[in-house]
Amino acid sequence: MHTAERVESGYSWDPPSLILDEAIEAQRKLLTGFKGNPHVTRRLFEESTSPTNAAISLDGEPTLYPFIEELVREISRRRMSSFLVTNGTMPNRLEEMIQHQTEPTNLYVSIYGPDTRTCEDVTHPMVHDAWQRILTSLRLMGRFKHARTIVRLTLVKEHNMHSPVGYSKLVMEAQPNIIELKGYSWLGESKQRLPISAMPYQSEIREFANEIAKATGYKLVAEDAVSRVVLLARDVNGLGLSLDPQ
Repeated sequence: MHTAERVESGYSWDPPSLILDEAIEAQRKLLTGFKGNPHVTRRLFEESTSPTNAAISLDGEPTLYPFIEELVREISRRRMSSFLVTNGTMPNRLEEMIQHQTEPTNLYVSIYGPDTRTCEDVTHPMVHDAWQRILTSLRLMGRFKHARTIVRLTLVKEHNMHSPVGYSKLVMEAQPNIIELKGYSWLGESKQRLPISAMPYQSEIREFANEIAKATGYKLVAEDAVSRVVLLARDVNGLGLSLDPQ
């Protein structure tokens, strides 16, 4: 839920165009060996050298980057889709996107607890007003007009997998298109901090999702046991999703 080492930023910031250029070049170098793979067609290989989606997520908080709005705009200018995941602690970055009418294709806000105490116990925030910032970010989600908005709940048993009513109230603040309930997986560095019992069963995630569905009016539209995910949606027809969770 949090990295083992945290450092103060003392770096100069790279411009968005350079970040995007270098990211694409890094992907090309990573995949270059597949050119000679007999199982990879020429068409697929050529497609891989010209990516059409940029995922702004995975490691660290991307909205700490002061030019995130410009980065999303540059991605869009290159006719690529974008996937932005934030923990909501930098609502001013979302405000900038709204003001400049710059929207990612998909906007995720991750929530790690249904209340202040749980969220702080799980994430150990470095800012004193993290919870208020998260609430502000959730309220800003409704002002995005074109992005597909998603609230993600990362659920850890015996830590933050409680109070579906509390989570539902947060969801109603944001009014996202989708609620994604993601069960914690006992993998990597987290195994040093959490027991395997912290990993919920898929049936438990589904049951928790059903409680939130009852409180919010969202519908269970899909789930994937391998990814430990259950999706709830507000406007099923608008998302092109099937109501059959199987």
